[in-house]
Amino acid sequence: MFRKHISFVALGLILFASVCSAQIKTRPSFKIVPLGVMGGIDESNLSAYMVAAEGTTDYICLDAGTLHYGIEKAVSNKVFFITADEVLRRYIKGYFISHAHLDHVAGLIINSPDDTAKNIYGLASTLKTIRSYYFTWESWANFADDGEAPLLKKYHYETLTPDSVISIKNTGLKVQAFPLSHSNLTSTAFLVSSGYAYILYLGDTGPDAVEKSQNLHKLWLAIAPLVKAKKLKAIMIETSFPDEQPDKTLFGHLTPHWLMAEMNDLGALTGTDELKGFNIIITHVKPPQVNITKLKQQLKAENALGLNLIFPAQGKAIDL
Repeated sequence: MFRKHISFVALGLILFASVCSAQIKTRPSFKIVPLGVMGGIDESNLSAYMVAAEGTTDYICLDAGTLHYGIEKAVSNKVFFITADEVLRRYIKGYFISHAHLDHVAGLIINSPDDTAKNIYGLASTLKTIRSYYFTWESWANFADDGEAPLLKKYHYETLTPDSVISIKNTGLKVQAFPLSHSNLTSTAFLVSSGYAYILYLGDTGPDAVEKSQNLHKLWLAIAPLVKAKKLKAIMIETSFPDEQPDKTLFGHLTPHWLMAEMNDLGALTGTDELKGFNIIITHVKPPQVNITKLKQQLKAENALGLNLIFPAQGKAIDL
């Protein structure tokens, strides 16, 4: 009887440990709040994503095309329980700008008078454009601590060096930057980490085959071990146009065909089984609605790898 009792206790402990292990494995690591999900003509819904370690309000903003309107949508959806102004000023700890096209920085510029002091992170080429063309006294006002005088010194430019890992001020997050090819300029991918969990965000990028580049392949080489180790929670990657868009007019963007070609390249490095159910968050879809509908249909039809395709909605949080 005593041995039987011990066996039941042991069995109970094993089952309890299994349940706890499952809970640990499935507990979210990141909260993503899309402030803008589109590329194109809708100025109220342009690329911007707040990301924080789950359970904190220490967010970074990955690109900043739309800020205030997107935050208001998140507040109305009960993602945040403070005002939009407070979210902007208190929760966003820094901006990571993938490249300086207007649809990725307009919200940052327009909201700068009401913002609080924080860092703007980017590759040297990206920060040079912001400093030289946006935060100047001819086009706006210089809210940064570098560039055209007088300096209002609200923002500090923090230059990222490709492949180096930095700790993000006022958060528990770290980031590693990778260059991307976006037609005539360099865009950026940001690999964000919280403890042993990672999320990868790509700014605008074209496929290697069209861009005559190896930037995406090099990125896949870098993250493949994280995919295999189940540490990478998601890839946030653009798909701007449906497949009918000719390669010569992609202008550094992806279609469903080219996205899946790049995912096949990643799958060749990880093994395709590792990508079944893997989270791919589709960003920067360009209007009109007929194109968006067609693009979604094509992505689902061409998803031979069994990826978990996520189409983010403005102001609705994603927990990963």
